[in-house]
Amino acid sequence: MDVHKGGCLCGALRYQISGDPLWVTACFCRFCQRASGGQGVVLPAFELTQIDVTDGEPTVYPHISEGSGKAVNIHFCARCGTKTHVTFERWPDRMGVYAGTFDDPGWFDFSQENSKFIFVDEAVRGTVIPPGYKVFRQHAATADGTPLSPEIMQEALHIR
Repeated sequence: MDVHKGGCLCGALRYQISGDPLWVTACFCRFCQRASGGQGVVLPAFELTQIDVTDGEPTVYPHISEGSGKAVNIHFCARCGTKTHVTFERWPDRMGVYAGTFDDPGWFDFSQENSKFIFVDEAVRGTVIPPGYKVFRQHAATADGTPLSPEIMQEALHIR
């Protein structure tokens, strides 16, 4: 099984992931924009059992989601503030890893088969969603966790 390592900006918090992601989400919600300081985040999703924190101990900030009313737990380095991963009250056996914190942030597959774009109605101007991917205008599931049906764009979606 492949192992992929990552960590925070200062190096005090390090982790390793075993295996491939279950799926990959590109999210443009306001929460992810604020959490990243950018236009959104790319979060490959894993089973909690796939992560091993090898150095340091993350600090956890529990944030209540406006959509589900449940906690989204942001794990970050107390020294430099880098967010490394998130866990969810709603999906207690899953986590998302902030892709940019991997030592090789492009190691995982980001394909039409395993990836989706969510909260595209909140994406900043200039965002382009490639054709053929699963697209959700808001979340990919209802507040109770029921999956929603995606749109599949035939042409690139340009946020203006």
